[in-house]
Amino acid sequence: MAQEHSKYQQKVIKNYYDNRGAISLQRLSELVTDLYLASGKTRETKWKQITSTLEKLGIAADRIEHLRKKDDPTLVAKVVEELLAK
Repeated sequence: MAQEHSKYQQKVIKNYYDNRGAISLQRLSELVTDLYLASGKTRETKWKQITSTLEKLGIAADRIEHLRKKDDPTLVAKVVEELLAK
């Protein structure tokens, strides 16, 4: 049985989906900062999260793989700057 949402809930859901790109970009920015500070297992976890976020933002798989192989937060930060410029 489908649950109906109130008008307020519908508005919140709509706003989330309308701003999903901006939310993902903000998340990616935060992950880059975390990646600079991470090491070991934590760094691997941050890379998985970054990969997922980059996919959501529509970045090509080969570019994501290149960033992952280089393991350089500066390169990811440049991608964030590029996306912000759009």
